[in-house]
Amino acid sequence: MSIFDAKPLDKKFYRQPTLELAKSLLGCLLIKETCEGTAAGFIVETEAYMGPLDRAAHSFNNRRTKRTEIMFGEPGHAYTHLMHTHCLINVVSGQIEQPESILIRGIEPYIGQELIEARRPKAKNKRQWTNGPGKLTKALGISMADYGHSLDTPPLWITCGRKINVNDIVTGPRIGIDNSGEAKDYPWRFWIKGNAYVSR
Repeated sequence: MSIFDAKPLDKKFYRQPTLELAKSLLGCLLIKETCEGTAAGFIVETEAYMGPLDRAAHSFNNRRTKRTEIMFGEPGHAYTHLMHTHCLINVVSGQIEQPESILIRGIEPYIGQELIEARRPKAKNKRQWTNGPGKLTKALGISMADYGHSLDTPPLWITCGRKINVNDIVTGPRIGIDNSGEAKDYPWRFWIKGNAYVSR
């Protein structure tokens, strides 16, 4: 596969129900072009956040702030936010005024591996380059400057990648949301069975 031949996913791809989209994103190729070069990886792990009724979501109770504003708009945009010192990337999902999103938790490096390695000097091995939401953004060069970017246009975009068999998709509780009541047990995390770049 050459990214120069690939086309970004059409906006209608993102109009799927959020839980379906979270699974459909598995195997897709996340690409970031920078002045240093292009880096990309196959999405291997996602988490869905279901908006106003989801205590783990930033938009729980329709919380509308400068940070969450992009989630109230059209699906298919990047929602970047800071968690401690790490930038994380989410795909805005749901209908307009229905603020849902999907966190990208892990990717398998595919393009620009030398660049990825240089950006992750403290990683002990290749797996640690991108097996977590804060790791993969550093590896690809994704930052808060990408907030609100439409994911069907460079320099940050998603295209078709590997077709994933439904039997290879594993479902379980989300990670790191222990203070979110019953929401911590919702099985809204999805990953590719046996992939080394899944976060845990």
